[in-house]
Order: sequence, then structure tokens, then C-alpha cells
Amino acid sequence: MSSHARTRTTSARRLQRAATATAAALSLTLLAACGGGSDDKGTDKPAASAGAEGSFKTVSQKNAWGTAEIKKKPVKVATVSDGDTSIALALGVVPVITPDVEDGSPVPQFKQRAIDGLKAGKLKTYDDTDGTAYEAIAAEAPDIILGMNTWEMDKDYEKLAPIAPVVTYTDKAQSDTLTWQERLRRAAQALGLEAKAEEVIKASEKTTADAAAAHPEFKGKTYTYAVVHPEQISFMSYGAQDPGVFEKLGFVKTDKAKNYGPDKNGISLENLDQLDADVLLVTYPFGDRGVISPAELEGNKLFQSLNAVKGKHFQVVPSDNNLASAIAYPDALNASWATEQLVPLLQKAVAGQ
Repeated sequence: MSSHARTRTTSARRLQRAATATAAALSLTLLAACGGGSDDKGTDKPAASAGAEGSFKTVSQKNAWGTAEIKKKPVKVATVSDGDTSIALALGVVPVITPDVEDGSPVPQFKQRAIDGLKAGKLKTYDDTDGTAYEAIAAEAPDIILGMNTWEMDKDYEKLAPIAPVVTYTDKAQSDTLTWQERLRRAAQALGLEAKAEEVIKASEKTTADAAAAHPEFKGKTYTYAVVHPEQISFMSYGAQDPGVFEKLGFVKTDKAKNYGPDKNGISLENLDQLDADVLLVTYPFGDRGVISPAELEGNKLFQSLNAVKGKHFQVVPSDNNLASAIAYPDALNASWATEQLVPLLQKAVAGQ
């Protein structure tokens, strides 16, 4: 699935921005941890094997706006989105400056864990309320700027490129279609940390595989995942959606999923029966500011008549702990954490607890 982890703020701000973006952004491209399938490696000159100091060779990465030439191993790395900060931290790099996505809120658990592991203290940030702060980034004199997870590169590139080589996607459409693994690998190539990237990916895959093996009761169960947006209730486990963490854990989409797609995923209150499955998961990232409040939806007679609800196979995916955001925007830091957090919810849903 696509990772869509662009220009993130806090969990609420991330999802609010998504709601006002394009229709593709409104869909949040949820469940995104695999799929997407764009290959951005064909025109790049690969770096030397990661990790060996002194073995770094010039990397030339073509992107949608130009070419980034990285002639020496980058040390000072700036990031322009939270997803790019996650890439840096996952690769063991402490950015010299990042956007202030927390906005005074607590740092998410998975991110703080990485920061603590690197003994990084408090990250240096810039105020991103009005977008990318070019002058603040330039003041840190970075060797490289990571922009693999931003929606804003179309307007940012011209101002960022004179500061330092910008690592970003080869086609504008890839802001939505690249998986977090593909984003990580491209950034790692530019940093000379390709082996580290593979370690991160393998560790995430092991987390999911171990969870699936530990819960054989998940295998073959149908699921629906719905998100209550300000404009609509969205059927997010639609048929064309690439398999994500749910399906890696053994779940399968319902027959109704084929009726929905990225541009046709709204569910009316008269059609709530479309949500029914062996397991139903709903998240309310906007709280009472969604098209319907949690109390109103869960008190709806048609909703209460669903087999999943009557059988207690219904769970709410929390948004206040960043889990809903991590499912919507998987990245190198939160993918494994999201699996760890989801498993207990799924276990209860399957058991009818």
C-alpha cells in the first residue's frame, strides 16, 4: 500500500491537512505499508555498500525536478516532513533540523524510542505552520535534504535545491504511490546506508510475521476498516487497496470491498450495512468534528444491527495515541509499532470481547 506520509504534523494536524488536500489525500491511502510499486532506481547511480566509511561514492539521483548529486557521505541531514525525520532516525541519523510537527504535543512513543536510542535529546525544529522554513534549513548548512515524504516538493524544490542536494521522488505522482520501504531505500542510497535500510525493513517484516504466526485465529477472517472524516464515513479497506498490515496478519477483505475504491469510498448512513464483516474497525481522527460523532454512529440502529457489532467483533482504533495516523501514514519508525498496537485490538475483535 502507499505510504502517503507527507508533510505531517501532530496526529490531528496530519489528518486535518489530509482532509483539505486532493481527493487522493482525503482517502488517506490507508492501510499503506505495501504495494504502490513505482520503481525509482533505474536511473540512479548506486552508492557503495552502506556503513563503510571512506567507501562512499558519488550518488546521482534524478528526480521530478532535476538531479541530486551527492559527492561525499552526508553528515548533516535536514528533513522537510515527519516521515523524512522517521527515515533519518530509523537509519541512525539525527537530523540537524526538522519541522515542528508535534506543536507542543507529546512526541509519539515510536519516535521518542528512536530519539532516546540515539541519545539525541530534543530535536532542533523549525515552525512549519506556514510551510517549509527555507532560511532555517539553510542556516544549518545541511549536506543533504530529505524530501521523500512530502506533498509540498512541487513548490519547495526550487528553494531547497540551492541549499543542498534534495533527495526526493522521480515522479510527482510518487508522493502518493511509493511505499515506506521504497522511500527508505532511496534515502538510504543517498546517505550510503543501504544495508541499514534493509535491516529496518527486515525487522518490520519479522514483527508482522511473528504476530501472524502467534495469532492463527486471524487467518481468513474478513475485515472492514472505516474512517469518519469531516465529509463522509470512508470505506478504507476497498477492493483496489493493496494488502496492508491487516492482510499481512491474515485478514481478508469482504466481498463488499469490490464496490469501493480510492475515489468512491463514501458510506451513507442508509448503507451502513456495507461495513459488516467478521471484524469491524472504525477510527475517529476528527472526534466530534467528523461527519458524525462516535456516539451518534455507535448509537445508530442500523449500525447496532451489524453482525460485527452485535457479536462484539467491533473495535475503535484510537487516534489520540497516533495509531490511526500510523496506519494512515506508515513509515520506517511507526510500521512495527502500529502492528504491535493493532494486534491486541484485533485479538479482542476476533474473540468478541
